[in-house]
Amino acid sequence: MSLLLTPERLLQFDRIGAVSLSPSGSHAVASLSQVDLEHNRMSSSLWLLPLDGSGQRPLTTGGRQDASPQFSPDGRFIAFTAEREHSGVKDSTPQLYRIPMDGGEAQRISEYKPGVGAFRWMPDGRHLVFISWVWPELRGAQAQNRRHGEWTSRKATGLLTDQTQYRYWNANLPQDRVAHLHLLDAHTGRVTDLFEGTDYELPRDEPGLSCFDISPDGQRICFAHDPAPIKAGGQRWELVELKLRKRGFSPIAHHSGWDFNGPRYSPDGQHIAALATPVRRTDTAFAHASFSRLAVWPVSRAFKPSDARPWHLDPQPQLQWEDDGGAVWCTAEDQGRCHAWRHELRAGRLTQDITQDITQEIQGGWVQALAVRGSGQAATVLTVRDSIHHPARVYARRTGGERRLESFNDARLKSLRLGRVEEQWVKGALGDPLQLWVIYPPGFNASRPQAALQVIHGGPYSAAGDTFGYRWNPHAFAAMGFVVVQANYHGSSGFGEAFRTSILGRQGELELQDLKAANAWIQAQPWVDKARVYASGASYGGFLVAWMNGHWKPWPKGPIRAYICHAGVLDRRATWSADSYTQRHKDLGGTYWEQPQRLAAQSPVEHAARMDTPTLVVHGAQDFRVPDHNGLAYYNTLKARGVDAQLLWYPDEGHWVMKPHNALQWYATFEQWLVRHGSRGRARKRLAGA
Repeated sequence: MSLLLTPERLLQFDRIGAVSLSPSGSHAVASLSQVDLEHNRMSSSLWLLPLDGSGQRPLTTGGRQDASPQFSPDGRFIAFTAEREHSGVKDSTPQLYRIPMDGGEAQRISEYKPGVGAFRWMPDGRHLVFISWVWPELRGAQAQNRRHGEWTSRKATGLLTDQTQYRYWNANLPQDRVAHLHLLDAHTGRVTDLFEGTDYELPRDEPGLSCFDISPDGQRICFAHDPAPIKAGGQRWELVELKLRKRGFSPIAHHSGWDFNGPRYSPDGQHIAALATPVRRTDTAFAHASFSRLAVWPVSRAFKPSDARPWHLDPQPQLQWEDDGGAVWCTAEDQGRCHAWRHELRAGRLTQDITQDITQEIQGGWVQALAVRGSGQAATVLTVRDSIHHPARVYARRTGGERRLESFNDARLKSLRLGRVEEQWVKGALGDPLQLWVIYPPGFNASRPQAALQVIHGGPYSAAGDTFGYRWNPHAFAAMGFVVVQANYHGSSGFGEAFRTSILGRQGELELQDLKAANAWIQAQPWVDKARVYASGASYGGFLVAWMNGHWKPWPKGPIRAYICHAGVLDRRATWSADSYTQRHKDLGGTYWEQPQRLAAQSPVEHAARMDTPTLVVHGAQDFRVPDHNGLAYYNTLKARGVDAQLLWYPDEGHWVMKPHNALQWYATFEQWLVRHGSRGRARKRLAGA
């Protein structure tokens, strides 16, 4: 008996998060999250995965936020972050815990009130380096703990700041604090702020593991740093090396024309691999959207531009060295998929022509995480991969083949009936090939008229592709009775640098042509019911939905019967309130006070007089990337114009709808809106047991 992928069943899947590979390559550990409907949140646990295939087993249970596991250098312990009650003390912020690999009780090894973020083990196995947001003027862990207590017990809640960057995505940055690296002694619990008394801090855009690395001898730390006196999003970063014994700092990648990220020491500690992105170019004004380049150079000297080699793809900051230093691995998107790639090095660096030294080693779907142990053909490669057909899975490739290490979601998937998926190509804007992903409803019958739903991805520098997803799962929409069509319009990632940068300074122009081409493909299909074609989008996709509403005639003269706009930009000028205000003018080609006409030409609000198609507007009050005045103004505009509209507004959600019960409401409202405008409801009515 087959079941449809309803939102309720979608939320039942286990979600694999961070993974770590043991030094011997014999075991992996993964964090696993599950929806806790009773408490309306996610819970998490850690699982040990032997690479010999002998079966998964839980390491921790009942945790709320057991996350980011990492093996100790000797492989005996696994450290992780969590908020728990331990020895009668309840954590108010995430702390570091350690558990033996062969099982036992987890031990708290930090008691640092500002909290613990991303961390790495030191080679000695006794110390760890972690990120924490602290008050930079204070000295010593006790002073930080006291200030944190005073802060959490304050009565006033106003945000007072003079910082240029003060919030990010869904949350305010910790007020008056900066992100520092800290050294923890796991035996004594002593915490030392490695940046104390200096002006150094980590970048404020979600500082994590890609921001720093530790040398193999444990004597040096390389980290990313914004050298500008005023910190702001979108500025270039340099790489700085901290020598721990002398507490000395020295830039090792400091070049005004380049931005750096993701440093990783070579196994012998003599070289650095990093991503280097050119920020000054003569052929375009939009250098901020340039592709990153893999760079390798000796630590003994500073970075040179010749150390970085261009590639037709954009590598991501998950760089992994092989043990002999002969190759570096990374992930990169390619036409709606994300693969793992191996860059073979010669004499410690890339050759002039990178294409001679790179191979696609592991094919997506979508490679979400990557870890490597060993070298060459004998290397063990751990990947977390999903596809449009299944959630993330953990695989290990060793000599003799690849083995899957877990079976978390197999029983749930086996009971489901998913629709057929096709990859189509049509001619898009500028005559370029345009990729479409088409997901058919289960039990699709081409002889019956079918409703169609265009799902428009956000970004714009992202892509719809061979990946699963929980917030906008195409199979969940197909199970409602729609043929789902996703277009990778101009600006999408994975189709070359020119394709990505083509939309800058004229956002909406080429994308609209692409969406018309996708809709023309839909209209040409013999199965389509032209009275039931819809479009939906989130974030940049929400901007495009509003843009379409102002440019396309309403149904029945136009092709779209109703829209759904989630977290979409309506007014470019008003959206200067976004957290990304220091970067958006680079995408648009100017500020609203310097080039008002250019910004107006890329703003849906300028076309409000033509917005006549019914729209469901969804927004969260805690959305700082696209502040909710966009959604409220869009809804109010439609209502004032007498256009059928509905508003789903969340006071406790941000750019994404995260709380489980809110997610269920979101999917239900999504479907009910389309039913209200001609959709015939879920296809599951036609399937036994659904």
